[in-house]
Amino acid sequence: MKTRKIIKRIFFILAVVGFVYACSSQKKAIRVNKTDDVVAAEDSLEYEVETFDARFDTWYQFYNSPAMYRSQPYYENWNRQYVPAWNHRCMHPVKGWNFDPVVGYDPTEDYGFELNHKLFHYFMYVENVLKLKILPNGPTLPLH
Repeated sequence: MKTRKIIKRIFFILAVVGFVYACSSQKKAIRVNKTDDVVAAEDSLEYEVETFDARFDTWYQFYNSPAMYRSQPYYENWNRQYVPAWNHRCMHPVKGWNFDPVVGYDPTEDYGFELNHKLFHYFMYVENVLKLKILPNGPTLPLH
């Protein structure tokens, strides 16, 4: 039961962060050099997957091996499939599924390798460790 509450909190926080980001305005930093030319610099945004499940963090560290890395497009492709499936299950729970918060993931946004990798592995953790199927015919994770 504690794990479910923790997972609910994780995805609630992700949803809130996604909502706040989506509602924030675009910001640009302006630098003036000696020739009085104005140069706009894109601000760099950082995204993070926060979890409060110590078991996931331990499990993730075990599987976070560069030897097992796939490409960023690989993780993005699976996350594009997992997020809607996860959100559908949250909105239409079945017996044994008590995850309420939806995940705010914009497939057109470049979240970078690390976030996509960690989010993908969180879905693998839910499916392989917690034994809650999210996506039928999803990838299999090679267990060491």
